[in-house]
Amino acid sequence: MGKLRVSLAVILSVGLLAGCSQKDTAQKSGAESAGVEEPSMNKEVDQIQGEKAPLTGVATENSDQRVISVVVNNHPKARPQSGLHKADIVYEMLVEGKITRLLAIYQSDYPDIVGPVRSARDYFIELSAGFNGIFVAHGYSPSAQAILNSGAVDHLNGMQYDGTLFERASFRKAPHNSYITTDSIKKGATDNGYELMQIVEPLTFGDKELVSEEKSSVAIGYSNTYRVAYRYNDGVYKRFLNDELMEDRETKEPISLENVLIVEANHHIIDDYGRRAIDIESGGEAILLQEGVKKEVKWKNENGRITAVKDGSPVPLVPGRTWVNIVPDLTMITSNQ
Repeated sequence: MGKLRVSLAVILSVGLLAGCSQKDTAQKSGAESAGVEEPSMNKEVDQIQGEKAPLTGVATENSDQRVISVVVNNHPKARPQSGLHKADIVYEMLVEGKITRLLAIYQSDYPDIVGPVRSARDYFIELSAGFNGIFVAHGYSPSAQAILNSGAVDHLNGMQYDGTLFERASFRKAPHNSYITTDSIKKGATDNGYELMQIVEPLTFGDKELVSEEKSSVAIGYSNTYRVAYRYNDGVYKRFLNDELMEDRETKEPISLENVLIVEANHHIIDDYGRRAIDIESGGEAILLQEGVKKEVKWKNENGRITAVKDGSPVPLVPGRTWVNIVPDLTMITSNQ
């Protein structure tokens, strides 16, 4: 726990970053010669067009809204989920046994509703802290509870707000029925004095160049009920779970991704319940999927963020959304390439 708290302290201390016609040309020249500054008629539009979302590299009107991180249930009884299709980044990690759980990172486009929301683990809190996000979960492991109770991160938890900020859906049974809306997150943040507008340090992006139109797929075998596949076609990866296309529950919009990063990290069991410790700090081997191409890379933790690197430098992401799968062994991956 001491090591984890030190790591969180380091993460949280990271600074935040903040064609004319001839007539138009003549008018502009006259204004300049007279020492008068020509006002822009589209200054607001120009500003919006020049802004890029820090975690997707795509044009946005919301470049300065704060990151919200939500732990999302991935149990078969919790599918299909709500709001995952709008996440800038999603981390998928093992919890107990062969069960995976998700951490959805939202900045450029908040969802109307997200869930089912599930309980926190310390590594989810640490990943959220890498973006200084408002951390949202329903429940916690003992180590995660200790971190949250310490005040290290701004957070909202269903253990304190069940039935108020968090609502129980009638179409599912607990613990697979806890949902929260963006409006409720904003209300909870305001009531707790948390900032809702905050610049986040951007990720590294390159140009989007379609280099492959061939259909390709990569599969990850977490277990028989958690068989993940990413299938590339028409410029994006679609995500499948047990051969079913993952879609948003409300809108039926599929999860479409430009980047998939699969990283190998040390896992070990820490208690009789089967909870795990996962080393998300030491770095190691990784596979990056972009534009139909499978790339062997390394990964490292940079200021609390898992980053793909090659020859010591960050590998630029393709503008768009990213999914990060953390696995105990890269031999779990199969590919048609």
